[in-house]
Amino acid sequence: MKRRNVLRAIAIGAPLVGAGALGAGIAAADTANFKVMVTEQVANKVFVFDKNKAFTDANAYKTWSPGTGGWSNLSDCRIRDTAQFGAIGLAAASGGRVGVWNITDEKHQELNDVLWSATPGGNPHALERIPNVGAFVAASSDGYLTVYGPTKVSDPSTLAKVQTVSLPGAHGVVWDPNNNLLWACGNKVVQAYTVSGTYRNVRLKAHSKKVALSGLGHDLQADFSNSSLLQVSDSYGVYSVNKTTLAKTTLHTTTRIKAYVKMAGGEHFYVRGDNAGSRDWGSPTVVFSQSTDRTRTGAEFYKARYYTTAYN
Repeated sequence: MKRRNVLRAIAIGAPLVGAGALGAGIAAADTANFKVMVTEQVANKVFVFDKNKAFTDANAYKTWSPGTGGWSNLSDCRIRDTAQFGAIGLAAASGGRVGVWNITDEKHQELNDVLWSATPGGNPHALERIPNVGAFVAASSDGYLTVYGPTKVSDPSTLAKVQTVSLPGAHGVVWDPNNNLLWACGNKVVQAYTVSGTYRNVRLKAHSKKVALSGLGHDLQADFSNSSLLQVSDSYGVYSVNKTTLAKTTLHTTTRIKAYVKMAGGEHFYVRGDNAGSRDWGSPTVVFSQSTDRTRTGAEFYKARYYTTAYN
């Protein structure tokens, strides 16, 4: 079996009931024909595509093009729901910036659609929103998490840095609504954090829950087939982590998986760094386990996400 096809043989868990989301055109439940959100670093755009259509400009459902400079080499994207703006996009860029933008106002968004941005430094790789308190947490691969707290939960323009937490190799963050924990992955570890306080007093504290990895953690996401699990990739493979027992199950040992998503209903998709092209950490192809792989000529995809505001 070819290495790029190893993931096709992975068994998928039981479906998740009612994986909800909000906003026009955003999935309200898992379907066979879902949308995929990707960071493409050559054009330096976030694209949203129907996974059953070719990843061409004509087929783009949504795009966001923030320009270069601090927004160069987009390294993360996801969407979350807010009371004031509805669905918003979250992004991190290795050029130095993290921020959120209004994804609902038009089909093709640009820098002028940004609602808030910041420069946490240290090669930002991920950004997550903590609901209810309106805080955001960025992961920078140089070794730390940065917490931003608002003075008004509904207004991201009021966000300011309130805390920096050491985490060597920080690459991924995801909110766990079932346990009210923030999970982050770094160098050889997945670490949980409690969240206390509100507004500018919001703070993270390392929880006793943590799981050892074999190498540098790359991607950390919810498991949309089972809300009790997390999915994490490191330099040597992809793993399932039970959020209660902390049991880690190796799903496969394919290297350099930069993004991995496990859906309810049996589908999974991923991006694997191919050691080729202008950015050897990326790939022009998003691989699907039950659908046609999607290759965009000349592209360098880094992250791929399920286009939903649901946390799990």
